[in-house]
Amino acid sequence: MGAYILRRLLLMIPTIFGIMAVSFLVVQLAPGGPVERMIAQISGSEFNVTSRITGAGPGEAGVQPGIGAAATGDTPRGQYRGAQGLSPQFIAQIEAQFGFDRPPLERFGMMLWNYLRFDFGESYFRDISVIDLVLEKMPVSISLGLWMTLISYGISIPLGIAKAMRDGSRFDVWTSGVIIVGYAVPGFLFAILLIVLFAGGSFWTIFPLQGLTSENFAQLSWWQQILDYFWHLTLPIIAMSLGAFATTTLLTKNSFLEEIRKQYVMTARAKGLTERRVLYGHVFRNAMLIIVAGFPGAFIGAFFGGSLLIETIFSLDGLGLLGFEAVLGRDYPVVFATLYIFSLMGLVIGLISDLTYMWIDPRIDFESREV
Repeated sequence: MGAYILRRLLLMIPTIFGIMAVSFLVVQLAPGGPVERMIAQISGSEFNVTSRITGAGPGEAGVQPGIGAAATGDTPRGQYRGAQGLSPQFIAQIEAQFGFDRPPLERFGMMLWNYLRFDFGESYFRDISVIDLVLEKMPVSISLGLWMTLISYGISIPLGIAKAMRDGSRFDVWTSGVIIVGYAVPGFLFAILLIVLFAGGSFWTIFPLQGLTSENFAQLSWWQQILDYFWHLTLPIIAMSLGAFATTTLLTKNSFLEEIRKQYVMTARAKGLTERRVLYGHVFRNAMLIIVAGFPGAFIGAFFGGSLLIETIFSLDGLGLLGFEAVLGRDYPVVFATLYIFSLMGLVIGLISDLTYMWIDPRIDFESREV
C-alpha cells in the first residue's frame, strides 16, 4: 500500500508539469495579454491605473501629459496595438512590472518554482495576493460544491437502488421520466425559473436573490445564522443538483442491476438469505465501486467549473466566477494559480478515491497493481 501511494504521489509531478506547460503555451500563443490591456487602459487616459504602475499621477515622472496622443514624439514598439504615443522606456517599465521582460522559459521555470512553495504572487489588477483572493472566494465554492454533492448522492443512491429493485415497475417508469426531464433541463435555465417563481421575479418572494448571507448576518444568533445561510443556498443548490441528481441516480440503478443479475446473487438467494441481506451484504459493496469512482469528478466539477453560471446568476462571488473573470481580464497569476490548485486537488482526491475502493472492497490489492 505504501509503495502504491508513493508511486501515485510521484506520478502527480509530471502530470502537474504537463498541465501547467500546456496551459502556459496556450497563453503565450493567445492574442492579447496583461501588458496590452494595461497599454489600452493607459491610452484611454485611465491615469488611476497608470499611477499604480509607476507610482506617479498625470504629469508626474513616468507618465506624461497627453499620453496616448503621440505627445512624446517617441516611436512605440510595433508589437503592441494602441501604444502610439508611449515611449519605449515606459512600455519596458510596464513589461518589467508584469515580469514580461524575461524569456518565456525563464518565466515558466520561476512560476513552477514559486508554485512548489505555494507562492502564487499577487494579482495583476487587484491589490491583493492570489492566495488571499482564493481564500476569500473559497467559502462560496465550498458551500456550493459540498452541499450539492452530498444532497445529490444522498438522494440519488437510495433512489437508484429502489429503481433497480423495482426495475420495469410503474415506479421505475415514472421516476425515469422525471429524471430524464431533469437531466435535459440546463441548470442555469432552471435557476432562472426558480428566480422567477420564488425570488421576486413574477410570483413569490420567498428566497433571497443574491449573496451567501444577509447584510445583518453578524448580528444574528448562531441558529439564525445557520438558517440564514441555508436560506440563501436553497435555490443555487437546487439548480446545481438537478443534472447531477439525474446522472447519479441512473448510474446507481444500472450498476445495481448489473450486480443483481450475476451468479453470486442467485447463489446467495438460493442459500435462503433475505433480500435485504443479499442487497446490502453482497450487492451494495460491488455496485458502489463505480459510484465512488465518479465522486472526484463530480465534486471537482461542482466545486469549480460547474458553479460558474450559477454563481453569476445568483451573484455569488466564488472561485468559478473568479477564474472566468481572470481569464477575460488576462490576470495570469490568478488563472495559473486556480488551475494549479484545482489540478492538484483533483489528483489528490483521485488518490483518495482509489484508497476508498479498498475500504469498500478489501479484495482490491493495490500492491499488485501497476500504476
